[in-house]
Amino acid sequence: MELTVTGVNALTSPHLHIWDWRVSLYLFLGGLSAGLAVMTTILHLRKGGALVKGEPAGYIAPLLVPVILGIGMFFIFLDLDRKLNVYWFYLTIQPLSPMSWGSWGLLVFFPVSGLFALASLPDDKLSWLMVEPLKNLAVATRVYLFPLAIINFAMGIFIGIYTGVLLSSFVARPLWNSAILPVLFLTSALSVGAALMIMIARTNKVRLWFTKMDIWMILAEMVILPLFFYGQFTSSGAHRQSIMPFFSLSHEYSFYGFSMLVLFVILPIALVMKMLEIKEDHEGELTSQALAKMRLSACLVLLGGLIIRLTFVYAGQLSKFT
Repeated sequence: MELTVTGVNALTSPHLHIWDWRVSLYLFLGGLSAGLAVMTTILHLRKGGALVKGEPAGYIAPLLVPVILGIGMFFIFLDLDRKLNVYWFYLTIQPLSPMSWGSWGLLVFFPVSGLFALASLPDDKLSWLMVEPLKNLAVATRVYLFPLAIINFAMGIFIGIYTGVLLSSFVARPLWNSAILPVLFLTSALSVGAALMIMIARTNKVRLWFTKMDIWMILAEMVILPLFFYGQFTSSGAHRQSIMPFFSLSHEYSFYGFSMLVLFVILPIALVMKMLEIKEDHEGELTSQALAKMRLSACLVLLGGLIIRLTFVYAGQLSKFT
């Protein structure tokens, strides 16, 4: 019997389930929550908690971690065709499945980040918790702030890597099938986490410290991203072909080519702005102009992180072995 497939799809042929913007947002928000979790842990533990004194980000940022993670998980839930399968999924553990590891990791990360957020709340902010049992839990967990911070840090690194492992485990998609991709996604997660921390922070010392950290993360991204493309180009023909959309401005691939142009412009701009920030004198209050530049550079980093997820999710589904 001979079977001829004539139907084609913009992303897959024959038609398969397409990962769209919902998956991209899930990967971005998951990475953002992971990076922010790492940064909040650093804020609390660096120099015995010296940075966190008098800094509202010390309790605001931990509260945002489970919120951002919850929104990301909501988007991936929307992408599921059979939503009740979530229940059955958690009735089994598949040690060799990256998706199983990640799903169970998210299930652990969510309550850990929530408990760390409660433990970080000062006495004058307990009124934010409407329910009395939550207030009691917040007070009880303060004695476990240090171990919760360590677990929160480890889970942040794990989830940051997992967002890349989820894609790289698909051998049939040459663009995704790279060991460098999880490293790129982790670095991007830490970068966007530091950028969001800069936007949340209220004291100059915290803003400038995370600005310095973000400089290193951006530099790492600017090294890892070309290395990723170089690795793909020097690999098999399918891997080489998979990166071509990023270097073409033809009608079919203009979205990917333009996105890479934007990415290779905004990351250096953000880097230069941040390097100028740390050289300026910030002894007093930040001027409105300096604050605007700081927030603009942070927004550019966040935009870059989103572009990386969107382009890699869509372009990966264009790639295939022939």
